[in-house]
Amino acid sequence: MIGKWLFKHKFNADGSLERYKARWVLRGFSQRPGIDFDETFSPVVKPATVRTVLSLALSQHWPIHQLDVKNAFLHGKLTETVYCAQPSGFEDSAYPDFVCRLNKSLYGLKKAPRAWYSCFATHLLSLGFVEAKSDTSLFVYRRGSDIVYLLLYVDDIVLTASSAALLRRIIQALQQEFSMKDLGELHHFLCMEVQRRGDGLFLSQ
Repeated sequence: MIGKWLFKHKFNADGSLERYKARWVLRGFSQRPGIDFDETFSPVVKPATVRTVLSLALSQHWPIHQLDVKNAFLHGKLTETVYCAQPSGFEDSAYPDFVCRLNKSLYGLKKAPRAWYSCFATHLLSLGFVEAKSDTSLFVYRRGSDIVYLLLYVDDIVLTASSAALLRRIIQALQQEFSMKDLGELHHFLCMEVQRRGDGLFLSQ
């Protein structure tokens, strides 16, 4: 399997340029089912679940933060055997005909979203979270009066907790395992702008 370089602009919520981004991706369309990939489905949080959790957090006056996982798909571990060509510009001059065997997923692989979700969900379960039966992208943590809700949409996370101290503790536990950025109070999620106004939230697209 071969790959290619992708170059793009990363924008802030207000449309201003944040940074330039380069990523080497694989051409997953050349993968063959049953040979180098199997199941590919990866759940994402439902819009109704997002509205419900935000309404609950707002009514309880809980802090709501958003997190962004850096290079999320690179955390996923592959169970299939997948080979790819060396990245252009980074070929080993001593072994130009050699290929790479992937232990972890890369962007472009059909299995990448599922591998990332499985990796992240497994870690959340080890921290004491449980998957909600109504939506497997909603994870709930309960210990006595401590409650945390985590919403996952690929690499975007919305996190709310019954106290600011508990919220910070969960964020630190996640950052110990994954490279992620705390973007502060929720302001932009799933192409929606979120503004806190008085005792309510204003959502706009």
